[in-house]
Amino acid sequence: MRQIVLDTETTGLEPKQGHRIIEIGCIEIVNRRITENVYHQYIQPDREIDDGAYEVHGISNEFLADKPRFKDIVEDFMSFVNGAELVIHNAPFDVGFLNHELSMLEPVWGVIADHCIVTDTLVMARQLHPGQKNNLDALCKRYEVNNSKRELHGALLDAELLAEVYLRMTGGQVTLSLGGHADRANAGMAASPIRRVDSNRPALKVIRASADELSAHEDSLQRLGEACVWASLSEN
Repeated sequence: MRQIVLDTETTGLEPKQGHRIIEIGCIEIVNRRITENVYHQYIQPDREIDDGAYEVHGISNEFLADKPRFKDIVEDFMSFVNGAELVIHNAPFDVGFLNHELSMLEPVWGVIADHCIVTDTLVMARQLHPGQKNNLDALCKRYEVNNSKRELHGALLDAELLAEVYLRMTGGQVTLSLGGHADRANAGMAASPIRRVDSNRPALKVIRASADELSAHEDSLQRLGEACVWASLSEN
């Protein structure tokens, strides 16, 4: 299974107000292992970056002046994510911006959902930790992911952190409820191998209880009285 952990940085908060994507960072996960296959691109937005956004990510207009526009990188980006499951924290934000960028291009690309499945880790975190902070910094602390280098937001760094958080958040303990007691099983433990029965082996010998043994068993049940679960099952 191929998953792409994705994050973006933008000029502001609302694509409806003309704000644009200025950075895309993607980390690939295959079969729950982070690979070295990444996608990272800064983008010239053809507009000024809001002061509030600059304070969050520290990316300046001057830095982006010589960077390619979204139309120049769209084929490489879409080729990288096509057919994968996108793992995004607060997915409506990033997907909204990506769909806005795609809507301004010719030929028509459609929307991200036409090319990928989208999983929102913020929704997952709120279900797992209701009533708690579930931003990326809080999740890094909760799942012991080192985010000491995160002085400012950055699409690639945040995607790397989210990839680690996602794997820990989805790879914890697995419990099986048996009679109200948790089974001692962990997701990281290897499953027991299936042993196939040899069709040529002789049938197992069945040794039935003797009359004396059955009588002794019945006497034991009688001594237990109403507390004996076995007796109630036998009556049914």
